[in-house]
Amino acid sequence: MFNPCKSVAKKKRGHMKDTFRILVINPGSTTTKIALFDNDKYVFNESIYHSKEELKKFKHISEQHSFRTSIIEDLLSQHKINLDSLNAVVGRGGLLRPIPSGTYKVNTTMLKELNKAKRGEHASNLGAIISYDIASKVNIPAYIVDPVVVDELDDIARYTGIKELKRRSILHALNQKAVARKAAEKLGKEYTDLNFIVAHMGGGITVGSHNKGRIIDVNDGLSGEGPFTPERSGGLPASTFMDLCYSGKFTRDEMKKKLIGQGGMIAYLGTSDMCSVEERVAHGDKEAEKYYKAMAYQVSKEIGLSATVLKGEVDGIIVTGGLAYDKIFLSYIKERVSWIARIFIYPGEMEMEALAAGALRVLKGEEQCKEY
Repeated sequence: MFNPCKSVAKKKRGHMKDTFRILVINPGSTTTKIALFDNDKYVFNESIYHSKEELKKFKHISEQHSFRTSIIEDLLSQHKINLDSLNAVVGRGGLLRPIPSGTYKVNTTMLKELNKAKRGEHASNLGAIISYDIASKVNIPAYIVDPVVVDELDDIARYTGIKELKRRSILHALNQKAVARKAAEKLGKEYTDLNFIVAHMGGGITVGSHNKGRIIDVNDGLSGEGPFTPERSGGLPASTFMDLCYSGKFTRDEMKKKLIGQGGMIAYLGTSDMCSVEERVAHGDKEAEKYYKAMAYQVSKEIGLSATVLKGEVDGIIVTGGLAYDKIFLSYIKERVSWIARIFIYPGEMEMEALAAGALRVLKGEEQCKEY
């Protein structure tokens, strides 16, 4: 029986192997991103879009797995890729219990939790389920890498001031770790020897304090900590927010949407499309500029907070995510934080490459995969 957590230096048929073929699957709410890698080189990279009509027949996200698996297999067939040519399948990790960073073998415990959505329904839950489904057909390993629930917080970072509540680690761990490794490589050093502040700026914004390979503190962007974002409220005055919750004007669901989905730029300008906001600012729209600068101000402030977590020992500030394409927005951040450390810009996200790299490290025997 193939042991997916054992160092791999040869093919299934026993021949020495220099190139590993890895299928990467990254499910989103309305897309399934698929990529094929030979080691770290793309063979192809495609995104399949799913209409609301296609998805509305599924009551739960987990029920979409056969539908999406079939689409992936059809795509592989179109590219004339035989499943038997694969060495591993790796999927985006979903809402599991808090776990340390790393590459994890997909096992039955993980699959049960994701199918039951014990910690919430999210399209990323399908990553492990679909990967296992495909991998099991040809007896190769299925992995996930650095899911959003990666938890490496120092204990001191968990306190909230309310005994019943603890801070949790929910972040863009996959991309944060990937860009941190890239910046370390640029500096000619190992990620585990350096301290970085990584700001991932997209629909959600998380700013992580990376201390020699561990994310020891980060704002919980999903629950509302940290800066406001294109669609989330960010941190709020708790007492005032509580008064609004109990005002009788809004339902619980409506208040949830004010936090996530209809907060931030949507609340102020009616849009989460930051390209259109940037354009309005560039054309002199003072109203848009006011909120645009305020969001950059709050991101900068969160970066400053992270510098204190690292006791001022910061080797670099890394800015990534969709907003890192926006030069005006970046200029507002740079003017406030460039004195702290050198700034590295990695626009967009490197999720597909990061997933492949996590699997490749295990396949090459450079890293031991973990058991969930």
